[in-house]
Amino acid sequence: MLKAVKVRIDPTIEQQSHLAQAFGCVRWVWNQSLAAMSQTYKETGKGVSALTMKKQIPVWKTEYEWLKECYSQCLQSSVLNLSGAFINFFDGRAAYPTFKKRQGRQSMQYPQNVKILSHSEIKFPGNLGVVKAKIHRDCVGTLRTVTVSKMPDGRYYASLLMDDGMENPVINEDGKAIGIDLGLLDFAVTSDGSKYQNPRHLKKHERNLKRKQR
Repeated sequence: MLKAVKVRIDPTIEQQSHLAQAFGCVRWVWNQSLAAMSQTYKETGKGVSALTMKKQIPVWKTEYEWLKECYSQCLQSSVLNLSGAFINFFDGRAAYPTFKKRQGRQSMQYPQNVKILSHSEIKFPGNLGVVKAKIHRDCVGTLRTVTVSKMPDGRYYASLLMDDGMENPVINEDGKAIGIDLGLLDFAVTSDGSKYQNPRHLKKHERNLKRKQR
């Protein structure tokens, strides 16, 4: 079973600069991916898989050198989280994904290679390094992902997703597990054969890309 533990972190001035740049890179990849997925469906009637969008990241890096300064797995997580947002939308658990703004809460996810050194230090991969933290409880289990966020008031947090090893299956009302494919003719097709057409939000959101971009 997964459980998130939210802790306060205190990055140095230099680390805050690294985070600001990384937040911008992750936001840019999210917005570009969202625009591409929406536009492709509008023009071809087909969706774009997370794998396809992940393959686009190296291409973007050749065009925009500043993307190379961000830890690559954080960029990949942005694409995967966007795919998850679409799944939640089609499953009725969330609204249609929107473009991210520079203002407000900023966040990015480290999918692996983060280590909890002590109750006062967390080690991140890439150029961020060891960050001071205030961990007031024991983190039981295996650390799966870490989401770093900056709030509008300037405070920084890390959400530690822990796995205690116990199974937590996800089922539908009929007791059957369902998978979702975003890369078929219909925008989404579940493994039980259900199809989801154009969610009718594409034009509204694609107009916001330039205004919401980095």
